[in-house]
Amino acid sequence: MIRSILYATDLGLYAPYVLQHALTLTRTFNAELYVVHAVEPLGLFAESVLQTYLDEGTLKELRSHGLSRVMGSIEQRVLEGFRDELGEAQQDTQLIRAVRVLQGDPAQVILDEAQKLAVDLLVVGSHSHGAPLDTPLGRTAVRLVQLSEVPVYLVPMLQHRGRGDF
Repeated sequence: MIRSILYATDLGLYAPYVLQHALTLTRTFNAELYVVHAVEPLGLFAESVLQTYLDEGTLKELRSHGLSRVMGSIEQRVLEGFRDELGEAQQDTQLIRAVRVLQGDPAQVILDEAQKLAVDLLVVGSHSHGAPLDTPLGRTAVRLVQLSEVPVYLVPMLQHRGRGDF
């Protein structure tokens, strides 16, 4: 029985397409829908730029409070973006119980959130908008399929395939 679903989004070009699958499954099973978006941690370059321009106190404040504010802001923008994408079907946003934007390795963030929420199904795209066209599955999708303790509903990015592909 599917009672709860976690939709993991990269917020890329095909995210609305994958969202439609997640919403359809949510309605079909009368389930709860949760959304997660993982933000990669700041790299060494970004960290060094911040250290160059910010004093230690400001940097400490940014790390402790600023990042959570930024993540909260992204969560609101994600939900607003869903409302815009759904247009006339905006009532479907009522199916979304929560939107979380978390920092970390995408696959690990998704797996941790799935376990924390005790969801019954993960919904993800087969690969992100940045993946090469000849890559059948993205890195995060592969890791989720390999490591998830719950079924993974993988939405193929058919737009990437040429007419001669099978």
